[in-house]
Amino acid sequence: MNPDLLPLVDCHLDLAMNALEWNRDLTRPLAAVRAAEAHLRDRPDRGRGTVCLPELRRAGVAVCVATQIARLEHEAFSPVFGWRSPAQAWAMTQAQVAWYREMEAARELTAITGRAGLDAHLAAWTAARAAGREGPVGYVRSLEGADSLVTLGHLERAWSDGLRALGPAHYGPGVYAQGTDTTGPFPARGLELLRRAGQLGLILDVTHLSDDCLRQALELYAGPLWASHHNARALAPHQRQLPDDLFQGLVARGGVASVCLDAWMLVPGWERGRSTPAAAGVRLERVADHIDHFCQLAGDARHVGIGSDLDGAFGTEQTPADVDSITDLRALPGILRARGYRDADIAGILGGNLIDFLRRALP
Repeated sequence: MNPDLLPLVDCHLDLAMNALEWNRDLTRPLAAVRAAEAHLRDRPDRGRGTVCLPELRRAGVAVCVATQIARLEHEAFSPVFGWRSPAQAWAMTQAQVAWYREMEAARELTAITGRAGLDAHLAAWTAARAAGREGPVGYVRSLEGADSLVTLGHLERAWSDGLRALGPAHYGPGVYAQGTDTTGPFPARGLELLRRAGQLGLILDVTHLSDDCLRQALELYAGPLWASHHNARALAPHQRQLPDDLFQGLVARGGVASVCLDAWMLVPGWERGRSTPAAAGVRLERVADHIDHFCQLAGDARHVGIGSDLDGAFGTEQTPADVDSITDLRALPGILRARGYRDADIAGILGGNLIDFLRRALP
Protein backbone atom coordinates (compact mmCIF):
# COMPACT_ATOMS: atom_id res chain seq x y z
CA MET A 1 0.00 0.00 0.00
CA ASN A 2 1.30 3.44 -0.94
CA PRO A 3 -0.10 5.74 1.78
CA ASP A 4 0.52 8.79 -0.40
CA LEU A 5 -2.10 7.60 -2.88
CA LEU A 6 -4.77 6.91 -0.26
CA PRO A 7 -7.56 9.50 -0.26
CA LEU A 8 -7.61 11.27 3.07
CA VAL A 9 -10.99 12.48 4.32
CA ASP A 10 -11.16 15.11 7.08
CA CYS A 11 -14.59 15.19 8.70
CA HIS A 12 -14.25 18.63 10.28
CA LEU A 13 -12.54 21.79 9.01
CA ASP A 14 -13.69 25.35 9.75
CA LEU A 15 -12.49 26.71 6.41
CA ALA A 16 -14.96 29.58 5.97
CA MET A 17 -14.56 30.69 9.58
CA ASN A 18 -10.82 30.96 9.03
CA ALA A 19 -11.28 32.86 5.79
CA LEU A 20 -13.81 35.38 7.08
CA GLU A 21 -13.36 35.73 10.84
CA TRP A 22 -9.60 35.10 10.97
CA ASN A 23 -9.18 36.96 7.65
CA ARG A 24 -6.94 34.28 6.14
CA ASP A 25 -6.51 33.98 2.39
CA LEU A 26 -6.58 30.20 2.24
CA THR A 27 -5.64 30.13 -1.44
CA ARG A 28 -2.08 31.18 -0.48
CA PRO A 29 0.71 28.83 0.69
CA LEU A 30 0.82 28.14 4.42
CA ALA A 31 4.04 30.10 4.94
CA ALA A 32 2.40 33.16 3.38
CA VAL A 33 -0.73 32.80 5.52
CA ARG A 34 1.41 32.64 8.65
CA ALA A 35 3.62 35.54 7.62
CA ALA A 36 0.65 37.79 6.86
CA GLU A 37 -0.52 37.65 10.47
CA ALA A 38 2.73 37.13 12.38
CA HIS A 39 2.49 40.68 13.76
CA LEU A 40 -1.04 40.20 15.14
CA ARG A 41 -1.74 39.46 18.81
CA ASP A 42 -5.55 39.37 18.89
CA ARG A 43 -5.69 35.55 19.01
CA PRO A 44 -3.25 32.99 20.47
CA ASP A 45 -3.04 31.07 17.18
CA ARG A 46 -1.90 33.99 15.00
CA GLY A 47 0.95 32.92 12.73
CA ARG A 48 0.45 29.31 13.82
CA GLY A 49 -2.16 28.03 11.36
CA THR A 50 -1.87 24.54 9.90
CA VAL A 51 -4.43 24.54 7.07
CA CYS A 52 -4.80 26.24 3.70
CA LEU A 53 -6.04 24.97 0.36
CA PRO A 54 -2.59 24.27 -1.14
CA GLU A 55 -1.71 22.37 2.03
CA LEU A 56 -4.90 20.29 1.81
CA ARG A 57 -3.93 19.26 -1.70
CA ARG A 58 -0.36 18.52 -0.63
CA ALA A 59 -1.70 16.37 2.20
CA GLY A 60 -3.82 14.36 -0.22
CA VAL A 61 -7.14 15.43 1.28
CA ALA A 62 -9.65 14.25 -1.30
CA VAL A 63 -12.75 15.27 0.64
CA CYS A 64 -13.39 17.35 3.73
CA VAL A 65 -16.47 18.28 5.69
CA ALA A 66 -16.36 22.08 5.72
CA THR A 67 -18.41 24.02 8.22
CA GLN A 68 -20.61 27.00 8.56
CA ILE A 69 -20.66 28.27 12.13
CA ALA A 70 -22.33 31.23 13.84
CA ARG A 71 -23.56 30.77 17.38
CA LEU A 72 -25.63 33.10 19.56
CA GLU A 73 -24.53 34.86 22.70
CA HIS A 74 -26.19 33.34 25.74
CA GLU A 75 -26.10 35.59 28.78
CA ALA A 76 -25.37 32.82 31.28
CA PHE A 77 -22.72 31.13 29.15
CA SER A 78 -20.32 33.01 26.89
CA PRO A 79 -16.95 31.21 26.64
CA VAL A 80 -16.71 32.13 22.96
CA PHE A 81 -18.00 34.99 20.85
CA GLY A 82 -21.55 34.79 19.62
CA TRP A 83 -23.98 36.92 17.62
CA ARG A 84 -26.81 38.78 19.35
CA SER A 85 -29.68 37.56 17.17
CA PRO A 86 -30.50 34.57 14.98
CA ALA A 87 -30.81 36.92 12.00
CA GLN A 88 -27.22 38.12 12.46
CA ALA A 89 -25.99 34.55 12.88
CA TRP A 90 -27.88 33.44 9.75
CA ALA A 91 -26.36 36.30 7.78
CA MET A 92 -22.88 35.20 8.87
CA THR A 93 -23.50 31.64 7.70
CA GLN A 94 -24.64 32.99 4.34
CA ALA A 95 -21.42 34.99 4.00
CA GLN A 96 -19.61 31.71 4.60
CA VAL A 97 -21.63 30.05 1.83
CA ALA A 98 -20.64 32.92 -0.47
CA TRP A 99 -16.96 32.26 0.27
CA TYR A 100 -17.37 28.56 -0.52
CA ARG A 101 -19.03 29.48 -3.81
CA GLU A 102 -16.08 31.73 -4.71
CA MET A 103 -13.69 28.87 -3.98
CA GLU A 104 -15.75 26.65 -6.29
CA ALA A 105 -15.60 29.25 -9.04
CA ALA A 106 -11.81 29.40 -8.62
CA ARG A 107 -11.65 25.58 -8.83
CA GLU A 108 -10.16 25.38 -5.37
CA LEU A 109 -13.12 23.37 -4.04
CA THR A 110 -15.79 21.08 -5.49
CA ALA A 111 -19.15 20.91 -3.72
CA ILE A 112 -20.38 17.38 -3.00
CA THR A 113 -24.11 17.10 -2.39
CA GLY A 114 -24.95 13.58 -3.60
CA ARG A 115 -23.54 10.11 -4.23
CA ALA A 116 -23.03 10.62 -7.94
CA GLY A 117 -21.05 13.79 -7.30
CA LEU A 118 -18.96 12.06 -4.65
CA ASP A 119 -18.04 9.20 -6.96
CA ALA A 120 -17.26 11.51 -9.88
CA HIS A 121 -15.04 13.67 -7.70
CA LEU A 122 -13.17 10.68 -6.25
CA ALA A 123 -12.57 9.22 -9.71
CA ALA A 124 -11.15 12.54 -10.93
CA TRP A 125 -9.09 12.99 -7.75
CA THR A 126 -7.61 9.48 -7.99
CA ALA A 127 -6.68 9.90 -11.66
CA ALA A 128 -5.05 13.27 -11.01
CA ARG A 129 -3.15 11.97 -7.98
CA ALA A 130 -1.82 8.96 -9.90
CA ALA A 131 -0.62 11.32 -12.65
CA GLY A 132 1.12 13.60 -10.14
CA ARG A 133 -1.40 16.41 -10.57
CA GLU A 134 -3.57 18.26 -8.07
CA GLY A 135 -7.22 19.16 -8.48
CA PRO A 136 -9.91 20.76 -6.32
CA VAL A 137 -10.65 19.44 -2.84
CA GLY A 138 -14.15 18.03 -2.52
CA TYR A 139 -16.23 19.35 0.34
CA VAL A 140 -19.46 18.42 2.08
CA ARG A 141 -21.03 21.40 3.83
CA SER A 142 -22.06 21.09 7.47
CA LEU A 143 -23.65 23.54 9.91
CA GLU A 144 -21.94 23.43 13.31
CA GLY A 145 -24.56 24.57 15.80
CA ALA A 146 -28.12 25.33 14.76
CA ASP A 147 -28.51 28.71 16.51
CA SER A 148 -28.43 30.51 13.16
CA LEU A 149 -31.59 28.77 11.93
CA VAL A 150 -34.16 31.53 12.42
CA THR A 151 -36.94 29.05 11.60
CA LEU A 152 -37.11 25.48 10.34
CA GLY A 153 -37.88 27.00 6.98
CA HIS A 154 -34.29 28.25 7.01
CA LEU A 155 -33.16 24.63 7.44
CA GLU A 156 -35.09 23.67 4.32
CA ARG A 157 -33.52 26.58 2.44
CA ALA A 158 -30.07 25.45 3.57
CA TRP A 159 -30.75 21.88 2.42
CA SER A 160 -31.88 23.13 -0.99
CA ASP A 161 -28.67 25.17 -1.18
CA GLY A 162 -26.45 22.13 -0.54
CA LEU A 163 -26.19 21.70 3.24
CA ARG A 164 -25.80 17.98 3.99
CA ALA A 165 -24.88 17.72 7.70
CA LEU A 166 -26.12 19.43 10.84
CA GLY A 167 -24.78 19.63 14.39
CA PRO A 168 -27.58 21.01 16.60
CA ALA A 169 -25.28 22.40 19.32
CA HIS A 170 -21.90 24.00 19.94
CA TYR A 171 -20.58 25.16 23.32
CA GLY A 172 -23.09 25.89 26.07
CA PRO A 173 -26.88 26.06 25.79
CA GLY A 174 -28.29 26.52 22.33
CA VAL A 175 -31.62 27.41 20.78
CA TYR A 176 -32.23 23.82 19.65
CA ALA A 177 -30.01 21.67 21.89
CA GLN A 178 -27.81 21.56 24.96
CA GLY A 179 -24.14 21.64 24.05
CA THR A 180 -20.69 21.18 25.56
CA ASP A 181 -20.50 21.87 29.32
CA THR A 182 -24.28 21.66 29.76
CA THR A 183 -26.77 18.96 30.72
CA GLY A 184 -30.33 18.22 29.77
CA PRO A 185 -32.42 16.98 26.83
CA PHE A 186 -33.58 18.63 23.62
CA PRO A 187 -36.21 21.35 24.07
CA ALA A 188 -39.40 21.10 22.05
CA ARG A 189 -37.88 23.16 19.21
CA GLY A 190 -34.95 20.78 19.11
CA LEU A 191 -37.16 17.73 18.82
CA GLU A 192 -38.92 19.36 15.89
CA LEU A 193 -35.51 20.12 14.35
CA LEU A 194 -34.60 16.42 14.59
CA ARG A 195 -37.86 15.42 12.95
CA ARG A 196 -37.49 17.84 10.05
CA ALA A 197 -33.77 17.13 9.55
CA GLY A 198 -34.57 13.42 9.40
CA GLN A 199 -37.25 14.01 6.77
CA LEU A 200 -34.77 15.96 4.66
CA GLY A 201 -32.11 13.26 5.04
CA LEU A 202 -29.44 15.39 6.71
CA ILE A 203 -26.52 13.71 8.43
CA LEU A 204 -26.88 14.49 12.14
CA ASP A 205 -23.57 15.40 13.77
CA VAL A 206 -23.76 14.47 17.47
CA THR A 207 -20.51 16.26 18.35
CA HIS A 208 -20.94 18.90 21.09
CA LEU A 209 -24.29 17.49 22.27
CA SER A 210 -24.87 17.01 25.97
CA ASP A 211 -25.01 13.36 26.99
CA ASP A 212 -28.78 13.60 27.43
CA CYS A 213 -29.27 15.08 23.96
CA LEU A 214 -26.92 12.53 22.41
CA ARG A 215 -28.88 9.64 23.93
CA GLN A 216 -32.09 11.14 22.57
CA ALA A 217 -30.55 11.56 19.13
CA LEU A 218 -29.49 7.92 19.02
CA GLU A 219 -33.01 6.87 19.95
CA LEU A 220 -35.07 9.32 17.93
CA TYR A 221 -33.18 10.44 14.85
CA ALA A 222 -34.41 8.74 11.71
CA GLY A 223 -31.46 9.58 9.46
CA PRO A 224 -27.70 8.89 9.44
CA LEU A 225 -25.53 9.98 12.39
CA TRP A 226 -21.84 10.65 12.87
CA ALA A 227 -19.54 12.34 15.37
CA SER A 228 -17.44 14.62 13.19
CA HIS A 229 -14.69 15.49 15.73
CA HIS A 230 -15.00 13.59 18.96
CA ASN A 231 -12.36 11.81 21.06
CA ALA A 232 -12.64 9.17 23.79
CA ARG A 233 -13.70 10.34 27.25
CA ALA A 234 -11.96 7.31 28.76
CA LEU A 235 -8.60 8.79 27.69
CA ALA A 236 -9.30 12.52 28.12
CA PRO A 237 -11.96 12.87 30.81
CA HIS A 238 -14.30 15.76 29.99
CA GLN A 239 -17.93 16.04 28.97
CA ARG A 240 -16.81 17.24 25.51
CA GLN A 241 -15.48 13.75 24.77
CA LEU A 242 -17.46 10.69 23.76
CA PRO A 243 -18.18 8.12 26.50
CA ASP A 244 -17.81 4.45 25.67
CA ASP A 245 -21.51 3.57 25.86
CA LEU A 246 -22.54 6.39 23.53
CA PHE A 247 -19.79 5.49 21.06
CA GLN A 248 -21.15 1.95 21.05
CA GLY A 249 -24.64 3.36 20.48
CA LEU A 250 -23.28 5.26 17.49
CA VAL A 251 -21.69 2.06 16.15
CA ALA A 252 -25.03 0.25 16.51
CA ARG A 253 -26.57 2.94 14.30
CA GLY A 254 -23.85 2.50 11.63
CA GLY A 255 -22.14 5.78 12.51
CA VAL A 256 -18.51 6.91 12.41
CA ALA A 257 -16.63 8.79 15.13
CA SER A 258 -13.78 10.91 13.78
CA VAL A 259 -10.93 11.78 16.12
CA CYS A 260 -9.57 15.31 16.34
CA LEU A 261 -6.16 16.85 16.98
CA ASP A 262 -6.94 19.52 19.58
CA ALA A 263 -4.41 18.84 22.35
CA TRP A 264 -6.79 19.33 25.26
CA MET A 265 -8.98 16.58 23.80
CA LEU A 266 -6.09 14.11 23.58
CA VAL A 267 -4.62 13.97 27.09
CA PRO A 268 -5.90 14.58 30.61
CA GLY A 269 -4.88 17.63 32.60
CA TRP A 270 -4.37 20.10 29.74
CA GLU A 271 -4.47 23.73 30.96
CA ARG A 272 -5.38 26.23 28.27
CA GLY A 273 -2.78 28.94 27.88
CA ARG A 274 -0.31 27.11 30.13
CA SER A 275 0.22 23.58 28.83
CA THR A 276 2.36 22.99 25.76
CA PRO A 277 2.21 19.97 23.44
CA ALA A 278 5.87 19.07 24.09
CA ALA A 279 5.60 19.28 27.89
CA ALA A 280 2.29 17.37 27.92
CA GLY A 281 3.64 14.62 25.66
CA VAL A 282 1.04 15.28 22.98
CA ARG A 283 2.13 13.66 19.72
CA LEU A 284 0.34 11.76 16.95
CA GLU A 285 0.78 8.61 19.05
CA ARG A 286 -1.88 10.05 21.38
CA VAL A 287 -4.25 10.43 18.40
CA ALA A 288 -3.58 6.77 17.62
CA ASP A 289 -4.50 5.93 21.24
CA HIS A 290 -7.99 7.34 20.70
CA ILE A 291 -8.33 5.58 17.35
CA ASP A 292 -7.30 2.31 18.94
CA HIS A 293 -9.65 2.78 21.90
CA PHE A 294 -12.64 3.21 19.60
CA CYS A 295 -11.58 0.32 17.35
CA GLN A 296 -11.27 -2.02 20.33
CA LEU A 297 -14.73 -0.99 21.57
CA ALA A 298 -16.29 -1.52 18.13
CA GLY A 299 -14.47 -4.80 17.54
CA ASP A 300 -13.28 -3.58 14.14
CA ALA A 301 -11.83 -0.50 12.43
CA ARG A 302 -14.89 0.41 10.36
CA HIS A 303 -16.38 3.08 12.63
CA VAL A 304 -13.45 5.47 13.08
CA GLY A 305 -12.22 8.34 10.92
CA ILE A 306 -10.29 11.60 11.13
CA GLY A 307 -12.01 14.92 11.91
CA SER A 308 -8.91 16.94 12.65
CA ASP A 309 -10.56 20.28 13.58
CA LEU A 310 -7.19 21.80 12.71
CA ASP A 311 -7.32 25.60 12.88
CA GLY A 312 -10.59 25.35 14.77
CA ALA A 313 -9.63 28.46 16.80
CA PHE A 314 -6.24 26.97 17.67
CA GLY A 315 -2.93 26.46 15.90
CA THR A 316 0.38 24.73 16.55
CA GLU A 317 0.33 25.96 20.15
CA GLN A 318 -2.39 23.33 20.70
CA THR A 319 -1.71 20.57 18.16
CA PRO A 320 0.43 17.44 18.62
CA ALA A 321 4.09 18.43 18.79
CA ASP A 322 4.85 16.51 15.59
CA VAL A 323 2.10 18.27 13.60
CA ASP A 324 3.21 21.46 11.89
CA SER A 325 0.56 21.28 9.16
CA ILE A 326 -2.27 19.05 8.04
CA THR A 327 0.20 17.19 5.81
CA ASP A 328 1.62 15.53 8.93
CA LEU A 329 -1.51 13.39 9.16
CA ARG A 330 0.33 11.27 6.57
CA ALA A 331 2.45 9.92 9.44
CA LEU A 332 -0.56 8.11 10.92
CA PRO A 333 -0.36 5.01 8.64
CA GLY A 334 3.14 4.19 9.91
CA ILE A 335 2.05 4.63 13.54
CA LEU A 336 -1.00 2.41 13.06
CA ARG A 337 0.94 -0.20 11.11
CA ALA A 338 3.44 -0.43 13.99
CA ARG A 339 0.47 -1.22 16.26
CA GLY A 340 -0.58 -4.13 14.06
CA TYR A 341 -3.27 -2.50 11.93
CA ARG A 342 -3.74 -4.00 8.48
CA ASP A 343 -3.44 -1.87 5.37
CA ALA A 344 -7.17 -2.19 4.64
CA ASP A 345 -8.05 -0.94 8.12
CA ILE A 346 -5.60 1.97 7.84
CA ALA A 347 -7.11 2.95 4.50
CA GLY A 348 -10.53 2.91 6.15
CA ILE A 349 -9.48 5.08 9.06
CA LEU A 350 -7.75 7.62 6.81
CA GLY A 351 -10.81 8.06 4.63
CA GLY A 352 -12.47 4.89 3.40
CA ASN A 353 -14.87 4.58 6.33
CA LEU A 354 -16.18 8.11 5.82
CA ILE A 355 -16.43 7.61 2.06
CA ASP A 356 -18.50 4.46 2.63
CA PHE A 357 -20.68 6.36 5.11
CA LEU A 358 -21.24 9.22 2.67
CA ARG A 359 -22.17 6.77 -0.10
CA ARG A 360 -24.91 5.46 2.18
CA ALA A 361 -26.00 8.82 3.57
CA LEU A 362 -25.97 11.24 0.65
CA PRO A 363 -28.97 11.51 -1.66
